[in-house]
Amino acid sequence: MMKARLSSTLTKAILCAALATSLTGCVEMMVGSAVVGAVATADRRTLGAQTEDKAITVKGEVKVAKVVGDAGHVNVTSYNRKVLLTGEVRDEAMKSQVEREVRAIDNVVNVINELEIAGPSSYTSRSSDALITTKIKASLVDKKTVSAVSFKVVTERGNVYLMGIVTPREGNVASQVAEGVSGVQRVVKMFEYISEEDLKAMQPQTAQASTTAQ
Repeated sequence: MMKARLSSTLTKAILCAALATSLTGCVEMMVGSAVVGAVATADRRTLGAQTEDKAITVKGEVKVAKVVGDAGHVNVTSYNRKVLLTGEVRDEAMKSQVEREVRAIDNVVNVINELEIAGPSSYTSRSSDALITTKIKASLVDKKTVSAVSFKVVTERGNVYLMGIVTPREGNVASQVAEGVSGVQRVVKMFEYISEEDLKAMQPQTAQASTTAQ
């Protein structure tokens, strides 16, 4: 019963996160700060990495806006200090400049540049991408063999990018889930892999931290 309630709570939080402009504010409004804290603790990144990822994302968005302006549309996603760039830019020169600016940010370990040379995507396209991301996240919550909070899902023009600190088994499950969602054009796995032994070592700490947070 407890597991079912937690699954339902996480599903609501994920749906809210995809539709609201403020993740933390929305989730706290629905499920309370204790659950937000539990989700953050269950994240396999260190708390330091989570904090740095937020800072990298904010700094990246500010830098990118100055470079791109109205000539493109760029999303900056940082996970464990590795930055994924998706969206559209005017030309190769702008694509390279965006990457250079992001690489220069403190604590960035690597940049994966998936920017396309094209006009900015439409509102309809972005809405479709948001819906795909929501469906994938909700489906991961329903899976009993993986931890949904261990995955970062980014969708751009139907291309799904999966990030996270996971085992090869978990990565394959997530990839299969994403491939089964309507509208997905391709799935790109960008995981940091750990062994099943590493995962087992993490689980007692996660379970204990979640219990304490509740």
